[in-house]
Amino acid sequence: MVARMNTTPDSRPPSPDSEAAPSTEGERIAKRLARAGIASRREAERLIMEGRVTVNGERLASPACVVTLKDLVTVDGVAVGAPEPAQLWRFHKPRGVVTSTKDEAGRPTIYDVLPPNLRRLMPVGRLDLSSEGLLLLTNDGELKRRLELPATASLRRYRVRAHGVPTERQLRPLMQGIEVEGVRYQPMIVEAERQTGANVWLNIGIREGKNREIRRALEAVGLMVNRLIRIGYGPFTLDDLPEGAVERISSGLLKKHFSIGGVPEGWARAGGGVLKPRPLPALPKPGAAPSPIHSPGAPARSAPAGALKSKPKGRTPTRRDGPPQSQPPRRPGGRA
Repeated sequence: MVARMNTTPDSRPPSPDSEAAPSTEGERIAKRLARAGIASRREAERLIMEGRVTVNGERLASPACVVTLKDLVTVDGVAVGAPEPAQLWRFHKPRGVVTSTKDEAGRPTIYDVLPPNLRRLMPVGRLDLSSEGLLLLTNDGELKRRLELPATASLRRYRVRAHGVPTERQLRPLMQGIEVEGVRYQPMIVEAERQTGANVWLNIGIREGKNREIRRALEAVGLMVNRLIRIGYGPFTLDDLPEGAVERISSGLLKKHFSIGGVPEGWARAGGGVLKPRPLPALPKPGAAPSPIHSPGAPARSAPAGALKSKPKGRTPTRRDGPPQSQPPRRPGGRA
């Protein structure tokens, strides 16, 4: 496994609503533990309820406690230091690795792949055992919470290989929003990339990230996912990061996307400082003549009537296509 990292400390980037570092007035204990990289807010509250957190020698029984930097906070008897600067890493999660600190079944976790000095990082969201691709990691529970909140609507982008030859009618429920076994999934962005034999490659964008959302939604329309790669989360992308590698995101990029007025990709500014998702692209017009999905330059494979057409990628017109509509036909023997 390749590990690329740069762990030079950065100054903490301001977030969209610019919450500052704790003042003398203090902050809630769960937030303090989250910003110190001990755990997420929810996990910090669980630690408190288990009686594992003390403040100035007194064991807490409730998370309803405000602390300042002058207070001595311990977790399991270990003092909690001042919050470190918030940092974010890109990690290329391999398949067959669990997004968890430990696994009851004994399967390898992401922390078995990460370098030892990065094993206290917290994952932003999850990728299941058989999924791969971009997984963001952070040392700051507050930043983790912001990136995961549904209100931020961070667009998660995936390349998905599924068994089947889909039609526009088959995929339309995904783009309109679909309910599967009582669970409602928001509209997805779905684009056919190419058909390769019995499998189709799709580009899919979602904003919720519910458990196995893409797999369950595609199965409901008759497509069985056999490979799922996350290629983007908000403004951050997988690019050419090798499998198993980890790389710190620069402070400049963090500040660009999280400074006051900076709105990450997939977000739109609304009134009152609230960030809401941009509208999804309109559905294709009904009645359009569809054609099979196939790789450019390869003969088209047979497909059911109504199969989707893949998006052309810079194809050069040929004589068979005829001259451009803006020019009259050339006479035989004329110059090229």
